[in-house]
Amino acid sequence: MDPTRAFVKDVKRLIIKVGTAVVTRTDGRLALGRLGALCEQVKELNSRGFEVILVTSGAVGVGRQRLRYRKLVNSSFADLQKPQVELDGKACAGVGQGGLMALYDALFSQLDVTSSQLLVTDNDFKDPDFRKQLSETVNTLLALRVIPVFNENDAVSTRKAPYEDSSGIFWDNDSLAALLALELQADLLVLLSDVEGLYSGPPSDPRSKLIHTYIKEKHHGEITFGDKSRVGRGGMTAKVKAAVYAASAGTPVVITSGFATDSIIKVLQGERVGTLFHPDASLWAPLKEVGARKMAVAARECSRRLQALSSQDRGKILLDIADALEANENLIKVENEADVIAAQEAGYEKSLISRLMLKPGKISSLSKSIRVLADMEEPIGRVLKRTELADGLILEKTSCPLGVLLIVFESRPEALVQIASLAVRSGNGLLLKGGKEAMRSNAILNKVITAAIPDTVGKKLIGLVTSRDEIPDLLKLDDVIDLVIPRGSNKLVTQIKESTKIPVLGHADGICHVFVDKTANMDMAKRIVLDAKIDYPAACNSMETLLVHENLLKTGGIDQLIVELTREGVTLYGGPRASAVLDIPAAHSFHHEYNSLACTVEIVDDVLAAVNHIHRHGSAHTDCIIAEDHVVAEIFLRQVDSAAVFHNASPRFCDGARFGLGAEVGISTSRIHARGPVGVEGLLTTRWLLRGSGQVVDGDKGVVYTHKDLSLQS
Repeated sequence: MDPTRAFVKDVKRLIIKVGTAVVTRTDGRLALGRLGALCEQVKELNSRGFEVILVTSGAVGVGRQRLRYRKLVNSSFADLQKPQVELDGKACAGVGQGGLMALYDALFSQLDVTSSQLLVTDNDFKDPDFRKQLSETVNTLLALRVIPVFNENDAVSTRKAPYEDSSGIFWDNDSLAALLALELQADLLVLLSDVEGLYSGPPSDPRSKLIHTYIKEKHHGEITFGDKSRVGRGGMTAKVKAAVYAASAGTPVVITSGFATDSIIKVLQGERVGTLFHPDASLWAPLKEVGARKMAVAARECSRRLQALSSQDRGKILLDIADALEANENLIKVENEADVIAAQEAGYEKSLISRLMLKPGKISSLSKSIRVLADMEEPIGRVLKRTELADGLILEKTSCPLGVLLIVFESRPEALVQIASLAVRSGNGLLLKGGKEAMRSNAILNKVITAAIPDTVGKKLIGLVTSRDEIPDLLKLDDVIDLVIPRGSNKLVTQIKESTKIPVLGHADGICHVFVDKTANMDMAKRIVLDAKIDYPAACNSMETLLVHENLLKTGGIDQLIVELTREGVTLYGGPRASAVLDIPAAHSFHHEYNSLACTVEIVDDVLAAVNHIHRHGSAHTDCIIAEDHVVAEIFLRQVDSAAVFHNASPRFCDGARFGLGAEVGISTSRIHARGPVGVEGLLTTRWLLRGSGQVVDGDKGVVYTHKDLSLQS
């Protein structure tokens, strides 16, 4: 449950307001499917003990549709040629109200629920006796499990446009619903609309964002409302005014879609749907932002204490983490198995479950990698370049940590261990957000790792972000977070890149190619191709596309590869040439990451055609050539513009541990400071240290520049 929606567990009485745009279709006729779904939700809530009150619009729209039809039937051809006068709204309301209530009664009767009609006008509420009687009647109906259905009695209402006037009682069904929420002491008001909620701009604009929690101080004046409702008086402006009024008086409000078949149920389950208006909303956002900022600032402070330790002491922390992981292996295994079982029961894809699972030996393997990191050369403060600027003026370029890293990753819990150990070795603070599917695994791994960090540094060096809702707040903190590394789906990486000013390092796709040249040793080719695809199909460095030189059609080499892959259970899809020649299904796209035992096969003319194919359809991750002709291989190695390019070796070698980096924080296809597997060096930046003997610039009059390169040894 979203923490901002926790209040729903105490909701007993709720008011649901149904707008005209929900009740009717664009042609004015009743939307029977939507009304049926609404009544089914009300039935379920009623049977679960909720006290449900409906406020419905739609009578005028229904009446107008009926009267137009009646007028058409009774008109002569000559009458139809005359200018048509708009039908009187009060007459429409009088005709439509009975039909609307008859429909509610019929639908509820089918569900074995009883409904009742209550028509009111604004003037009624000026009478204290009326208000008292209204409350008593509604309480009696609810005690009998009857659904009260309210509507403004437009047929006899004395209100004139503009509808919102100085009386301040109500001026449409949205404000009526808000008034009733307070009169009848409702715990929640749900306003159903034809969109999902309140947006930062027009809902049709892809740049508009759904506002999950409305904060008057933050959003008032920022939002430009569109036109009013296509049929009723209100629209989103009226809904927001009503919601702000009710929430400020103490009743929470959710504006959500009336087109969805289960939106009300989701609201009462605490799901983050629609836009919430809450009396305490103005307190949440600042506290939430402070919480995110506090976590990031604490990580930076701890990282500075970590950097102040000796290289030996930082190495000892890593050795302690490795020992702690092995000592708690059984506990970690239990939590990981619980995650795997939950993922299987939830129906997650096999590829995700494969990435989620900590296979036997994984903890030992991770601990070994951490010990390799502990023994590596000290990365912080290394002198990369020494220059004598002038006599007695020495400049050094040195390595230093980036600062605070935010890593958002999906599925793989071992990523938490690798990233945490790299952060410790490189002296960086770290904030981690794993996927909900690995919640238990991530929690126990983080607990074991932070327990091994001494108090002189602080456990807050590594912060585990537990709620997805904290991510947007963290992504705003470009003054305290220095780098974001997303590890996961294309959607995740794209969303993060679009949501932050903080530099982002990572890769969206792993579309890796293996090109088998006509000069390839076929035994070698079969070994590499099989390893590339079946060793770990869910890995980002597994083969997704097999490119084959056209000569191998004549020699039968391609048939050998197809037989081997098919024997191992790999599903094959073909590009235009391969699908025609090999009689395999056509691939729907060359830019597709299967993450499973499947791959695309295509036939190309030569190495240059292979290079062009990779540049056009690849993701610049890892691509390899199998060839005995070294001239052809060099063309491939030089011209393929990917983070990693291999000759006669499986793309599965593209890995931080296999590269000798100890571990990796991820694989980057960005063209910033780090590409390929990102180890300790990718988490460092540089500083300039200048040591002088009293020199001043003084217009450069007194300085004789030498700019002499010096040895790195001081």
